[in-house]
Amino acid sequence: MQRALERATPIWGGWITGPTVLGPDEFARAGYDYVAFDAQHGYLDDADIAGMLRRAEHLPVGTVVRLPDADAAPIGRVLDAGADAVVIAMIESADQAAAAVAATRYQPRGIRSFGPLRASLGRDTAALESRVSVFAMIETAAALSGLSAICAVEGLTGLYVGPADLALSLGVDVVGATKHPAVLDAIVRIHRAAGAAGLVTGIHAGDGTTGRAMAKLGFSMITLTAEAHALRRGAAEHLREATEP
Repeated sequence: MQRALERATPIWGGWITGPTVLGPDEFARAGYDYVAFDAQHGYLDDADIAGMLRRAEHLPVGTVVRLPDADAAPIGRVLDAGADAVVIAMIESADQAAAAVAATRYQPRGIRSFGPLRASLGRDTAALESRVSVFAMIETAAALSGLSAICAVEGLTGLYVGPADLALSLGVDVVGATKHPAVLDAIVRIHRAAGAAGLVTGIHAGDGTTGRAMAKLGFSMITLTAEAHALRRGAAEHLREATEP
């Protein structure tokens, strides 16, 4: 995951919201660079995520888990299961970002408890720490006011934008949010702040057209679609081909 982020071109991601054997495999087969498992809005528990992470170990993709907050225990569990990166939702302050980082680091630098679940991860704590990327999800107006302090948190890999909640916090409809001037201005502001601090910038695009637009803005980690949306789009296209005059 970290090697992919170092390349000059954007990396593209797929989103997993429910237990699936095929989802990560098909994203990998399609050429996606990472798959993200949603433990905030998705229908996934620890066992689901651990099983999919174990299977993804043999796929040519990075693995990301989004969690609802900086609670150390859930973060530690997905890292013990082998996640390459975590995205922590609703970060609004430097203290929250620092707590997220601390949850990925062992003592004395952090509060992560030792307990890797996969033999392939090894037992070298320095190596276990260094393989993990930590993203603060920026998706509220409050987070915008604390951007510089958040970006200054040591150990943070990058910022990941959530356009839907960001739009809501700015009083904008979530439909077409990334095209609204206020939201687009906030997205650009987040990207510039992260870039100035030497951080990676990621964003939840939701479709290929928006993904292309975000790549042109300079974002380097772009989630294009969820497995359910990809299935719906493919199914609709097959039905259209079969029934069109």
